[in-house]
Amino acid sequence: MSAHIVILITTGSVDEGQNIARTLVDERLAACVNIISPIQSVYRWEGQVQDDQEVLLIVKTATEMLEPLAVRVKQLHSYEVPEIIALPIIAGTTDYLDWIDKQVHPSTNVSFHTAEIR
Repeated sequence: MSAHIVILITTGSVDEGQNIARTLVDERLAACVNIISPIQSVYRWEGQVQDDQEVLLIVKTATEMLEPLAVRVKQLHSYEVPEIIALPIIAGTTDYLDWIDKQVHPSTNVSFHTAEIR
């Protein structure tokens, strides 16, 4: 299993996305959150096809943060079923992966990455 993940989260507004992003970083559940707006999402909800503008959050964190991060997002999110999808980071530069570790594990000086690019 990868030691680092990217999590995709969609929100209904920039304000909501900024609030979730800031909270995740402030609480050290994530090292970094990119906010992309607008995106266009087409999906089925309650039997109807929806076509809405949303905001995409791209979250970088350590794998073990997924569960507490998901709990926190659900507390903050306005959607009944928010998108919270994790993808493994299969490789990255040593410096960047170390930086992620230091942001979410501030009291340790441990590197958790399994694949690196020099």
